[in-house]
Amino acid sequence: MPGTSLADWLRDQDDSMLAALLRARPDLATPAPPDTTVLATRAGIGISVARACEELDTFSLAVLEALLVADADQQPVPEKSILELFGGGVSADRVREGLAVLRARALAWGADPTLSVVPTAREVIGPFPAGLGRSAPHLDRQDLPAVVAGLSEAERRLLEALAAGAPVGQTKDAGTMVPPDRARTPVQRLLAAGLLLRRDAETVELPRQLGLLLRGEHPLGPVRLDEPELDTVRRSAADSDAAAAGEALELCRHVETLLRLWSTEPPPVLRSGGLGVRELRRAARALECTEPRATLIIELVVAAGLVAASDDTEPHWLLTVAADTWTASHSEQRWATLALAWLDMPRLPALAGSRDDRERLLSVLAEELRRPRAPLARRRALDELGTLPANTALRSDDSLVELLAWRAPRQGGRLRDEQVRWALSEAAAVGVSALGRLSSAGRALLSDGQAEAARLMGAAMPPPLDHILVQADLTVIAPGPLESDLASDMALVADVESAGSATVYRVGEASVRRALDAGRSATELHDLFAERSRTPIPQSLTYLIDDVARRHGRLRGGSAGSFLRCEDPVLLTEVLGRPEAAQFELRRLAPTVLVSPLPLAELLDGLRGAGLAPVAEGLDGRLLDLRPAGRRLSRRAGTGRRVVSPGPIDEERLAEVVTGIRIGDRTSGVRRGASASTASEGHRISPTFTLLQDAVSSRHQLWIGFVDSHGVATQRIIDPVSISGGFLEGFDQSVGAVQRYPLHRISTAALVEGSADAAGAAD
Repeated sequence: MPGTSLADWLRDQDDSMLAALLRARPDLATPAPPDTTVLATRAGIGISVARACEELDTFSLAVLEALLVADADQQPVPEKSILELFGGGVSADRVREGLAVLRARALAWGADPTLSVVPTAREVIGPFPAGLGRSAPHLDRQDLPAVVAGLSEAERRLLEALAAGAPVGQTKDAGTMVPPDRARTPVQRLLAAGLLLRRDAETVELPRQLGLLLRGEHPLGPVRLDEPELDTVRRSAADSDAAAAGEALELCRHVETLLRLWSTEPPPVLRSGGLGVRELRRAARALECTEPRATLIIELVVAAGLVAASDDTEPHWLLTVAADTWTASHSEQRWATLALAWLDMPRLPALAGSRDDRERLLSVLAEELRRPRAPLARRRALDELGTLPANTALRSDDSLVELLAWRAPRQGGRLRDEQVRWALSEAAAVGVSALGRLSSAGRALLSDGQAEAARLMGAAMPPPLDHILVQADLTVIAPGPLESDLASDMALVADVESAGSATVYRVGEASVRRALDAGRSATELHDLFAERSRTPIPQSLTYLIDDVARRHGRLRGGSAGSFLRCEDPVLLTEVLGRPEAAQFELRRLAPTVLVSPLPLAELLDGLRGAGLAPVAEGLDGRLLDLRPAGRRLSRRAGTGRRVVSPGPIDEERLAEVVTGIRIGDRTSGVRRGASASTASEGHRISPTFTLLQDAVSSRHQLWIGFVDSHGVATQRIIDPVSISGGFLEGFDQSVGAVQRYPLHRISTAALVEGSADAAGAAD
């Protein structure tokens, strides 16, 4: 039964329908199709159909599969056939709604009562739509209900199993065909009767006619008509914001610890790319967290441009200059940088530690973790969280997984459901969500941008504290986040013993020496604790600082290579008498001065390892801080974002594309101009220029191909008025006004047939 082609059907639709189609399938508009014939061709390309099917919900996909079961990809089918396939449990209006969705995406077309489907849909959906096998023509001539009624119990159970699940099965009885009188097993008897089809030596297939019959009132199997509901619970936004702020502070603390670790000991890049398992475990120990948590943090610092791979012969993961800016920023700004990087990160950190199809281990930061569509999956999950009513939270992640699976069952591939769970878990770890709902800052991150998100997170975070609590056992408690200058002082003079909502520091001989090495005096350290502590300063801390300071700096080094000086010649004699003196190649330059060819930092490290406490001094006698600042990269490597699919088209551009399609349809049969350029050749006038002059003199409507100043090619239908000064002037029907077109930008031209007659009739 012949039917209307997709191109003809599209040509008969109004502009609003074409605009809706291009809005739903933006890939069809890039580049702009010149007419509906090209548009229809693109709409039937397999990769475009696959992308369109990814946006269909479960029921719309079931309608598409019903069309394929009815072979609508081969010839038009009546709507009544589709309604019958859904059985009595689905209303006709609901099926028509699904058909309307398919028509709006040009996956199906045709005026009721006949419908057609793009042929490539069968390739996209697969060979067994709705779980039904291929049709067997010889069964159309049989009374199938009677045949099935005469089967044995074993034969019927076998057919029912194939009807309920996949229509193909594996069996050794498919190896050879035997006559009915020699068939012994149910498979052999069914094959002999033609009720099973042999596909190869080990595979049989249930014909479509039998599958439809055995399914009874539900020929397509169970079809879920409506989307599932989310499992929610009452929860206040204030509670979620407070919990998210706590996670954000913890995230920033972990990132700062990792940057400090890698600043002094950057890990190497694996030959295959990524980070080694040992380095991951070392980072997890330093952060005092699990390896999956460390993996997420490592992926985040690279995605945010704080760390990048160097270009050396033996590359390492090095901090970039952006890391210093991040460290100096306020907590809310730090969080916003990380949260935005996570939202747009085209990677799946949760895949690290698993194995690929070749059983190769996937390492952190490896290229194999790249998934360009990962940001889309995150936003799908978070956007749904954002639709929850006020003071409502998600009770179970599984309900959201089920909902998104119904809305787009073909989106995400085999990791579809896992990506939703990973997105929710990572969002909570980053502080974008908490307690089953988006935080206020997370909601702003999705819609209002980084600045507003940072402001809201700052409002939710507890204010930084200007005080500490010194304990008698030389521990110092920070009951909350500290002001940046106080946090820097504490990181210098004490070591973190435990972290959380309250941080516990421990002051020891090594940490005090570290502060003194950095140029702090004993008096400054006493003043720091006296001014900042809300508790009395224990004598043990005072004695510790004074004792370390008394021994600190008695030896002073400089560059000779390097030198040691001391006001006490006896101490220098003691140093020369040690076994290490030969190793450091020390020699006496004066009673109070020793020199060495070694670099100063190496000499001082060696003496400290021998139990001494030397310090470095500059040319002016001031103490120097020789701690390595860590190498920095001047650029952010490997953080560029990739466009993973055509973005939405703005309405102005959409109107231009639709207008261009209509113009192309009107001019598809006209005589095209012979020249591709309007430039003159010597003294000869080009054929296109002559055509333009003839159109002006005869008032003949023109179709022109025009390239604008941005290099974008468009098509126009104009009523020419004049040619002068290198411009064609005429009334442009697409904009409804007189326009001027430079002749050198007109690529082609043709007369619109019938326009001269129309002009004459108008006269």
